[in-house]
Amino acid sequence: MADNERTGCGCAAGGAKDGEAHGAPQMPQVTFSTFILSLASSALVQLGEVPDPDTGRTSENLLMAKHTIDVLTMLQEKTRGCADADEARLLEGVLYELRMKYVVHKK
Repeated sequence: MADNERTGCGCAAGGAKDGEAHGAPQMPQVTFSTFILSLASSALVQLGEVPDPDTGRTSENLLMAKHTIDVLTMLQEKTRGCADADEARLLEGVLYELRMKYVVHKK
């Protein structure tokens, strides 16, 4: 299999990645854990717990927060038995914290 087939990006592996040629910062490697943390960060913004990185302001969007929590719940259900112990603990902890914060905001 060719390098570009393995990377799935349509470019040869080892070449310049998006943004590298223009001096843009590199994105962190995507892992299951970083994906979970990214969704959790989005949920915290949607709950109004942290400022939106684009605007610097906080605002609540409980409908979107619930949707993001539901996505994380679906991932937990679909990866049960497949995720390693650290990933499962991370997802369980993130979901617990987000659910508790959601309940507080819903009142």
